[in-house]
Amino acid sequence: MSLPVPEGSVPDGAAPRLVLATHNKGKLKELRELLRDQVPGLDVDTQVVDAAAAGAPDVVETGVTFAENSLLKARAVADATGLVAIADDSGLAVDVLGGAPGIFSARWAGRHGDDAANLRLLLDQLNDVPDAHRGAAFVCAAALAVPAAGDGGARREVVEYGQLEGVLLREPRGAGGFGYDPVLQPLGEDRSCAELSPSEKNAISHRGKAFRALLPAIVEALK
Repeated sequence: MSLPVPEGSVPDGAAPRLVLATHNKGKLKELRELLRDQVPGLDVDTQVVDAAAAGAPDVVETGVTFAENSLLKARAVADATGLVAIADDSGLAVDVLGGAPGIFSARWAGRHGDDAANLRLLLDQLNDVPDAHRGAAFVCAAALAVPAAGDGGARREVVEYGQLEGVLLREPRGAGGFGYDPVLQPLGEDRSCAELSPSEKNAISHRGKAFRALLPAIVEALK
């Protein structure tokens, strides 16, 4: 009887081929589902791993755009592990806040990754904004970095983008997803992102769109 493999871990004998430069298990799960059955010979449950499982370093996001930050992370992880690396930088862009929180979405309330605090601060800031002006979008830049060849060839890099437009709710709804999912209702939907099933969310999400745009380059890199 085989035991389940913990999310992101690498079982004995399974060599990782693709590293997602994140410690976010939600993002890893999304990427695995997007890649499932897409790359011949790739076992997404064991060979697509996160930064911790690959022993990759944490990378400081010093860029001023989503694309710059995603490339910084992908480059660093590819160089450190010698493996094909993917990274994304994504966040929520609110119309009346001039695109903020933007690259600061994960630490909008001051502490990185405190989803509840980030949500509450954002909703408090928009408390007096009428429904007609609560437009927002999830934005993602996904980067692929292929390590330089042993003969000194240049590293290969590709960046793709995705966006999910919607409106901000006044209170969180739904138990799925992560981050700002409970407060963004996609255009044409009557549910928040956190109320969608994983497959429904992946079909329209900013990250899903960016990673699907990146898929041909991923397949090519893993040949």
